[in-house]
Amino acid sequence: MPPLLPLQLFKNLSDETRLSLVLLLREKGELCVCELVYILKETQPKISRHLALLRESGLLIDRRDGKWIHYRLSPHMPAWAAAIIEQAYLCQRDDILHLSQQAERDNATTNGKAVCM
Repeated sequence: MPPLLPLQLFKNLSDETRLSLVLLLREKGELCVCELVYILKETQPKISRHLALLRESGLLIDRRDGKWIHYRLSPHMPAWAAAIIEQAYLCQRDDILHLSQQAERDNATTNGKAVCM
């Protein structure tokens, strides 16, 4: 994979869905596709397409656990890219926490049933 260039990072983060995915993963560490779908209230194909773009650019890594795929930020991304993501996270932290907490409250109202079926 070629090294990540600033233009590629900014193109990836210019999309609201991709930015939200990256910031949620910064907040939570690792999330399953179905959790991301649930939190962002988007379709699975849309989320998966954006995750694939982020993975192909080297921002994310994934791991398979049975039929589920979990994503997290890549520890191999350049330090400058990680610093930009960290600054974006700090600027958007309240919004990301709100999204995450709302999903947790919604899950509580469904008797705590897992969102991944």
